[in-house]
Amino acid sequence: QVQLVESGGGWVQPGGSLRLSCAASSSIFRLYTMGWYRQAPGKQRELVAGISNGGTTNYADSVKGRFTISRDNAKNTVYLQMNSLKFEDTAVYYCNAVLFGSATMNYWGQGTQVTVSS
Repeated sequence: QVQLVESGGGWVQPGGSLRLSCAASSSIFRLYTMGWYRQAPGKQRELVAGISNGGTTNYADSVKGRFTISRDNAKNTVYLQMNSLKFEDTAVYYCNAVLFGSATMNYWGQGTQVTVSS
């Protein structure tokens, strides 16, 4: 079992920045594919950004050029740097960890609220 603990959410004005962190309780964190998802009220959860265990990243079109996902395997932590935030980025952001193998393991954090408002 892997526990994921997100932090860094909060309130920010449009155009502002936030950095989310997700700390994992796994000694094999480096093997996991990590992702950030978000869910706005009344909408489905969607992938925001992902990073493979090899460091390959992918982003939703809506955040390309504004958000950056990164990982620090020494700290068992994945980050999401969010710049130029927009009203529509308001959502609960969830950290996700997937270990692919004969039995794929999938874990979620509890979520952290990001509110973009003036």
